[in-house]
Amino acid sequence: MFVFIVRRLLWAIPILIAASLLAFLLIDISGDPLSELREDPNIPQESIAAEEERLYLDQERHVRYQLWVTGSAVEFSSTGVGVVHGDGDIGLLRGEFGPSVRGEVYQIGEEIGERFLLTLRLIGVAMVFALGLAILSGVISAIRQYSKVDYVLTFIGFLALAMPTFWLAALLQRGGVWSNEELGTNLATYGDSTSPHIAQDFTPLENVADIAAHLFLPTVALMLTAYAQWSRYQRASMLEVLNSDYVRLARAKGLPNRVVMRRHALRTALIPLTSVVAVGIAGLIDGVVVIESIFQWRGLGTFFISAINERDAYALMGWLMLSGVIVIVANLIADLLYAVLDPRIRYE
Repeated sequence: MFVFIVRRLLWAIPILIAASLLAFLLIDISGDPLSELREDPNIPQESIAAEEERLYLDQERHVRYQLWVTGSAVEFSSTGVGVVHGDGDIGLLRGEFGPSVRGEVYQIGEEIGERFLLTLRLIGVAMVFALGLAILSGVISAIRQYSKVDYVLTFIGFLALAMPTFWLAALLQRGGVWSNEELGTNLATYGDSTSPHIAQDFTPLENVADIAAHLFLPTVALMLTAYAQWSRYQRASMLEVLNSDYVRLARAKGLPNRVVMRRHALRTALIPLTSVVAVGIAGLIDGVVVIESIFQWRGLGTFFISAINERDAYALMGWLMLSGVIVIVANLIADLLYAVLDPRIRYE
């Protein structure tokens, strides 16, 4: 198992290198981060030149890529080979994402770290509920195939799949506002938390209730699409397993139905779902961009949107690299779970 993990991590290195190169090229050719400054006649050329130097835009493209990755670069010129060093604010391998167009005060690494924890809270809760409900409804639909319960769960699943994420989030937002106004509830709580000067007087129980109130609507909006997709896969996988020979043999031996369901059917049916969930992490990352924007959640989704609006190239590249790492780690965890779910799988 250890050798397998090391091998997979080594394979992840060229994947991340290719992803970093692609992200850098796409963002670099998408536009000039200083275009607005250049169009303003009131800004002197000396200020623009200083900003170009701070953002390393005065360097060649291949030099900037090396700087972004390592913090230093080898430059080839007619006079010889030279080494270009960063100012300590750039180099992924050094833990620096690069300077921001929003000024030296704005630290991209610190901002990503803070927002990552908030987004992880939202995605984590949504995944737990989506996966739990998907497994439960998928198993029930398979066991009671073509029953009224199966038809109802199938209808709910297809309805959730048909609704666009942004429309569903906006609908839930309006529903929360209506419930607050008409019913006196506290469903439509925007942002990721209450203001610190207000929350400092909360008791521990009130803090938990406050976090739950902020999580409720964004979690529902994010989990519904994932639940709908995963439940359909779980139903199909469970039906295939229930009709397999080894399940029939287990029942013929007189094993209790709960043992057959838990040890033989469900455990095997979870294997395909594991792959689907691992791939679905990328979809959750995409969905969280929309959800956070609608519910004013200060996570990586709104960080991505603000980076686009500000044309903050290094912030965008940092977001893309972090997303790539999350997807790679999720697929590694899925591969490890195969061995847990299926004893026939052994990683040597």
